[in-house]
Amino acid sequence: MPPMAQNENNVFIYKGSNFLKQRLLLSTLSGKPIEVREIRSLDEANPGLQGYEVSLLQLFDKIANGSRTTIDRTGCSFRYQPGLLSGGTFQHDCDPGRGIGYYLDVLLALGPFCKQPLAVTLTGVTNSRESPSVDHIKASAMATLKRFLLVDEGLELSILKRGMMPGGGGEILFRCPVRKSIKAIQCTKQAMVKRIRGTAYCCKVSPAMANRAVEHAKGVMLQFLPDVYINTDQHKGKRSGNSPGYGINLMAESTDGAVFSAEALCKTMDQPGNPSIPEDVGRDAALRLLDEIYRGGCVESTFQWLVALYMALSQKDVSKFLTGPLSQYTIYFLQHLREFFGITFKLENATDAEEDESAGDELSGSNKVVLTCVGIGYNNFSRRVN
Repeated sequence: MPPMAQNENNVFIYKGSNFLKQRLLLSTLSGKPIEVREIRSLDEANPGLQGYEVSLLQLFDKIANGSRTTIDRTGCSFRYQPGLLSGGTFQHDCDPGRGIGYYLDVLLALGPFCKQPLAVTLTGVTNSRESPSVDHIKASAMATLKRFLLVDEGLELSILKRGMMPGGGGEILFRCPVRKSIKAIQCTKQAMVKRIRGTAYCCKVSPAMANRAVEHAKGVMLQFLPDVYINTDQHKGKRSGNSPGYGINLMAESTDGAVFSAEALCKTMDQPGNPSIPEDVGRDAALRLLDEIYRGGCVESTFQWLVALYMALSQKDVSKFLTGPLSQYTIYFLQHLREFFGITFKLENATDAEEDESAGDELSGSNKVVLTCVGIGYNNFSRRVN
């Protein structure tokens, strides 16, 4: 467990590089400055902030007007003073050390609270193992955001170019409308999965790679559900990025609009071991999706933290949300929410929280959790009024 923050002169002091994005995100929303020390100070090979972390700090500076970041000369510590969320239109070149999804998470969380609607172009790696891919975010996180925004007018995520690891070369466009406040939400019953959809993509390799992955992914998913459709997305020329590769993203949509998503990628040229074969990639993605469905809830494990954030910042009313077993990332995010906003969540076993006839059905397993909190009523006062 990471150490709790020390508070010196109204500045939160942290040590180490763990959960850096969580701390920057909540610092920006709360307006409370942070200082992070001893970042890989004992790592002689790669001490201090890495390239992708510096790029993340630059993204925060672009989206927040007046923010100030001071990095010491060794790169092992920095101080961040948040500014006002201005939003607007801009472009950001993401460091290829992390996928675009690493940076897109920030825009998803901050977008509704900006002064102007976001229209951001991000360039870099669209599909990587270290971060949720753009396909994954488009399938699952965008569906979660729509639940809280209620309307999706002005909400868009488009893949203009694909870019595989390690060379990147991808490009995406993200648009997000602004809201004065976010509605409290009640979502405590898990619906049935009604269909499976997916996309198999390939860049600078034979289209047969994607087709073979599709065949084996469908072979697994058809044993679960008959409504399965997976399309192929082949990019050529400049739209295919700088590196060869292929992968597949699958999504399961429930009758109430909840979406579970999973992805598998081929090995890159610089990774050790035997090369990936498309059949294994397709089967791996299908098994990962089945695992997410088995975990259950109204949101998949990757974006539990996003639901917790929206619940905490929602109007001053009770929000309840059913999730599968909490991920470690979500647990630490709940701790950080308590530090920055003083908000505490009530966690209940799903079978204890539900007292009606649905409590004992097969979808309300003992591993599911009901998150409950009263929103702080976070208002976007900087939003332009038409």
